[in-house]
Amino acid sequence: MKEYLLLFRNASAEDGYLSTAQEMAEDLPKWQSWIGSIAIQGSLVHTAPMEYHGIVIWNDGSHNGPYKEVDSVLASGFLICKSASLAQVQKWSQTCPILRYPGSSVEIRPLIPFATN
Repeated sequence: MKEYLLLFRNASAEDGYLSTAQEMAEDLPKWQSWIGSIAIQGSLVHTAPMEYHGIVIWNDGSHNGPYKEVDSVLASGFLICKSASLAQVQKWSQTCPILRYPGSSVEIRPLIPFATN
């Protein structure tokens, strides 16, 4: 089975994600159900939301926050799963609760294992 990173992106407001705390609380059961449906198949490796604030380090040594302006889209969480097919991961992603928000997305990236020898 191959591992995949699902990167959740959400629109940002001035000092936080566009979705409100109340919306996120209301969505918690949807997230639990969605993640649970992947976990029950033995395909969940790890998942977590990301705080809004963070640091980006550039190759010139400078750094800043991960956000530039209102209405930018930021990574807001991730899920690592394993599956025998990309089509299955796409099917899971199409029902992700984050997709209810304007400007949101799920980016699917196959992971490449490091060589062990």
